[in-house]
Amino acid sequence: MLEDILGFAAGTLTTIAFVPQFLKAWKTKSTKDISLFMFLIFTIGVALWLIYGIMKLDYPIIAANAITVTLASMILAMKIKYG
Repeated sequence: MLEDILGFAAGTLTTIAFVPQFLKAWKTKSTKDISLFMFLIFTIGVALWLIYGIMKLDYPIIAANAITVTLASMILAMKIKYG
């Protein structure tokens, strides 16, 4: 129980950290300061964490990484579209 609370808290904080970057990229249509290579590697890593969480049925990992991979993929798509 305590482990799940800690996991959900950590996942919430690390996921929320991407919201300002997403909103800034969305509003300005500018992603010039974001590294394409870093974000590509990061997004793949988060997707692997999501798969790991699903395999382990670890709900904090699943929830955090499902949201984070969505946000990261959207930022990555904007980076590819807007450069």
